[in-house]
Amino acid sequence: MTTVYRSAEGAEAVRRRYDALLGQWPVPHETHTLKTRLGDTFAVVSGPVGAPPVVALQGSGGTAAHWLPDIATLAEHLRVHAVDAPGEPGRTVEARPPLGSPAYAEWLDDVLDALELPRAAFLGTSLGGWWALDHALRRPERVTALVLVNPSGIGRRRVAPLLKFAAYSRFGAWGRRRSLAMVAKGSPADPGRHAVGEFTLATFEHFKPRLEPIPVVAVERLRALAMPVQAHFGAHDVLLDQRDAAAKLRRARPDADVRLAEGAGHFLPGWAESTAEFLKGEGS
Repeated sequence: MTTVYRSAEGAEAVRRRYDALLGQWPVPHETHTLKTRLGDTFAVVSGPVGAPPVVALQGSGGTAAHWLPDIATLAEHLRVHAVDAPGEPGRTVEARPPLGSPAYAEWLDDVLDALELPRAAFLGTSLGGWWALDHALRRPERVTALVLVNPSGIGRRRVAPLLKFAAYSRFGAWGRRRSLAMVAKGSPADPGRHAVGEFTLATFEHFKPRLEPIPVVAVERLRALAMPVQAHFGAHDVLLDQRDAAAKLRRARPDADVRLAEGAGHFLPGWAESTAEFLKGEGS
């Protein structure tokens, strides 16, 4: 299997920083290693036993620790299962099946089974939003509600920033910090998000992100979503045309709770409170 890291030493450095960041988790939690057909999957579980279950999926280059700034809000009334995705940094298997294949829905079937959850709500951000959306379309009977936060796979992908990121990558730490600043424009600057941002910068020194195009979901398929949907989009996301995404989802699902935040970029502020309220009613 091809490693997702540039070196074994780099992989270990990322995992050490990851474990240190998990040490800052602000609410009581458990960690689990789940057996799936792709391999071991790591999850951090928080919130009251018996509360509506939620599976939370982060984006490219993300880990369960990236929920750290919002987990206290989410876990107050929800049982949140923050899962490291395969092929991403963290402590899950490094397998990367093709994104258009059924492999990720099958993997999430195994995650639910290992967690002893017949059904759950799904919360996904960025590429994690695409995985959550894909699972909701393939396995509607297992998804009680769907929340998407600046998801990939609905709006058009912007190409120009990718060219800038490629140019910045030649300049080491300065270039990585400049790329993150572009993506994080409009994000709140609280201490938790700062810690996650620093971890992200350190991760991409060693981590090799996916280069595979993310499949775009057509309006006709979005109409097939059978569960309550809430979606949050940043109008100034540099990676994705989220104005297009919001309009597309509204056409497909006029009953969905679709929110477009003016002035916000890829890292959205203020979504966790409304998401917690939405899932308290829909996620059981």
